[in-house]
Amino acid sequence: MTVPEFDVIVIGGGIAGVSAGASLAAARKVLVIEAESQSGYHASGRSAAYFAPAYGNAAVRLMTLDSQDFYEAPPGEFAKDLLKPRGAVFLARQNELDLLEDMAAEQPELERVSAEAIRAQVPIIHSDVVGGLFDPIGGDLDVHAILQGYLKQLRERGGTLQTDARVLGLDRVGEHWQVRCRDGLVASAKIVVNAAGAWADEVGLLAGLAPLGLQPKRRTACLIEVPKVFNHADWPMCVGIQEDFYFKAEGAHLLVSPADETPSAPCDAQPEDLDIALAIDRFHSVCDLPVDRIQSRWAGLRTFAPDGNFVVGADPRLAGYYWFAGQGGYGFQSAPAMADLICRLVRKEAVPRRQTAILAQLAPARLVR
Repeated sequence: MTVPEFDVIVIGGGIAGVSAGASLAAARKVLVIEAESQSGYHASGRSAAYFAPAYGNAAVRLMTLDSQDFYEAPPGEFAKDLLKPRGAVFLARQNELDLLEDMAAEQPELERVSAEAIRAQVPIIHSDVVGGLFDPIGGDLDVHAILQGYLKQLRERGGTLQTDARVLGLDRVGEHWQVRCRDGLVASAKIVVNAAGAWADEVGLLAGLAPLGLQPKRRTACLIEVPKVFNHADWPMCVGIQEDFYFKAEGAHLLVSPADETPSAPCDAQPEDLDIALAIDRFHSVCDLPVDRIQSRWAGLRTFAPDGNFVVGADPRLAGYYWFAGQGGYGFQSAPAMADLICRLVRKEAVPRRQTAILAQLAPARLVR
């Protein structure tokens, strides 16, 4: 049997794998393998769809900011309006003012806003909120258009997406990796990029690699009704200063999340009643709006390294094996810069100067024991 050969095989067809595959396909023959029947079925299809430059640790914020130009002026394969402006306000109650001061010191570009100014924008905020920080740069991401844009770019550059192809084996044959899939597909490449999201450590095991400690964590969200008297479409995204809840406009509704991070095995995540109740309880800790019923609910898995940083680059234990994992909940907002970074690392090209300072923080070697 003739085994089809590629320069790079990317395992995982979420936003990480598809964006990496599209970027690499500009100068390499690329195959992207997805276990499910469609790209973006798991975490990518359940994203909160927000661009938040002030959200996450320093490395996350850097890669998010480095993605802003792409989203404001996307390439021709993409729809024009990928990012629609919507600021974010971080809300603090009296017992959280020290956290507000810490955040203000770490991110001096954020604007201090009074409780009165917050309520003028979001009238359902009640009096327990005493102040906040405002980030004017954020916005709503059209995650469907982004994913479709990368898929189109992948195809137009000659790349291939294979769905319904769960990886069963990764074997080193000479200088190549041979990838065996459930549907009978066998393909070969000198380089494999593990972008398997919640399953990334499991894919590593198939190559004989001890796990890096990547942990999937469940994140829950629901939609609630908003009385028509409120023009909620113009409200900023509201985030607890402890990052223990958030809510934002989602069409005719509000999307509410308890910002939960419940450890989980890799799976098709489903919302639990307790987490929905927690979402509403935390929403009511800052808002006066009654919630009579939940319109819809869902959950997804966000996968983190033990230190919370992305995992990007070559594995020091095996030649030609790269990690592109641990994006947490920041996969879409950082996708353009992250895809460019893994592309440069695979092609052994120089990376943007301001990203060189964080390469060691992202390198898989830091997690190898």
